[in-house]
Amino acid sequence: MRKVIGIGETVLDIIFKEGQPVSAVPGGSAFNAIISLGRCGVNSTFISEAGNDRIGDCVIKFLKDNGVNADNVNIFPDSKSPISLAFLDENNNADYIFYKDHPHDQLEFVYPEVNPDDIVVFGSFFAINPVVRPQVSGFLEYAHNHGAILYYDVNFRSQHKDEVMKITPNLIENLEYSDIVRGSHEDFEILYKQPDADKVYNSEISFYCKKFICTRGSEPVSVRADNNFAKEYEVLKTDTVSTIGAGDNFNAGFIFGLLKNNVTRNDIDKGLSEKLWDSLISSGLSFSAECCKDIYNYVSCEFGEKMKFEE
Repeated sequence: MRKVIGIGETVLDIIFKEGQPVSAVPGGSAFNAIISLGRCGVNSTFISEAGNDRIGDCVIKFLKDNGVNADNVNIFPDSKSPISLAFLDENNNADYIFYKDHPHDQLEFVYPEVNPDDIVVFGSFFAINPVVRPQVSGFLEYAHNHGAILYYDVNFRSQHKDEVMKITPNLIENLEYSDIVRGSHEDFEILYKQPDADKVYNSEISFYCKKFICTRGSEPVSVRADNNFAKEYEVLKTDTVSTIGAGDNFNAGFIFGLLKNNVTRNDIDKGLSEKLWDSLISSGLSFSAECCKDIYNYVSCEFGEKMKFEE
């Protein structure tokens, strides 16, 4: 059975609405995607580190309760769990403040088994952080050499804008490893001072990775790929409660689509048909819209039950 492996940070998201805290849930970019996939019955594993405290215990329990293998989440004796404050504005978009008190990032883990056509999802600053870069790049190389599909969510936040030059070599290496790259127009505005999908793809992405997805919130999704494939996809209209996790769940839905359509790395290397792109983007948009219907960072358990994946 094919599996999905997520690698990334874990945080506790405390969500504010109109200045008041309304929810506190485990989160993190790859974490949110892997929880949604676990709820949908996908064979899922998460690689990370968690604080040696009640929040860390909660994070690991939450993974297990949602069907995700947490054997590769390490807890270090002197570490405390990071906290994120997410303030929703009048349009239900979030502005973040992060608090982190780890004495140092360590990320020690035993590589999980990786088989051909398994899928690895990675991204955010975690994937380019120089402190844990040797461990992350080592695993990405290992997964690539074992035939996995690597899905990279750039997810570069504005608080790291002064570090762009420092992390660029790691960013480029991630693009080289990747089979599919997704980012938002905001990511590319920060990284390249250029939000236009065509210009970003042609000047910054296509040399390294041929499959590129650019999301723009409620605006159409742009796809650019080999064989001069270019298409825009309208976003589903929904009554949005929160946009936290919308991109993460787009990733989850797209990956769910890869599994459902039995897309292999060989298929990706040869180039995907328009019909297949349509199906994959539709799946991504469906998961993203579902996530936006509530205050939480993932698709609902009820949605997961309806989508239960069986090979």
